[in-house]
Amino acid sequence: MSDFRKLSDSVLVSPQIDSNDIGAAKEMGVTLIVNNRPDGEEPSAPQGDEIEAAAKQADMDYIAIPIGHSGFSEPQIDQMIAALDANEGAALAYCRSGTRSTLLWSLAQAKKGGEPDDIARAANAAGYDVSPIRAMLDMLAAR
Repeated sequence: MSDFRKLSDSVLVSPQIDSNDIGAAKEMGVTLIVNNRPDGEEPSAPQGDEIEAAAKQADMDYIAIPIGHSGFSEPQIDQMIAALDANEGAALAYCRSGTRSTLLWSLAQAKKGGEPDDIARAANAAGYDVSPIRAMLDMLAAR
């Protein structure tokens, strides 16, 4: 069952999805799937190639921006900004629990000049806590 959570009018996040979730995402206006989970992190979970194939079959775009346990890098933030800016519909980002996807979205919003308190409220409303990256949000937003 899909557990899509709204971060903004154009971005949803979710714990791990499978190919059956692609149809539900498409019905919600999703045109881009963003995979933030490294392949092999959980061998029994659907891997990127399976999700990408299902997305393409549904005429949706797909990008992998894997976030491992080493954390976030500026190139990953820039990739997320570029992917979301190029997308004309809604995007669905996923990882194991949705946390890494939410944190990456938050960093991207801050780098684009978003207000950290507004970003934190949006994440919190979706059930995610950005306090572990709050200093990074403040730094990126201040640039």
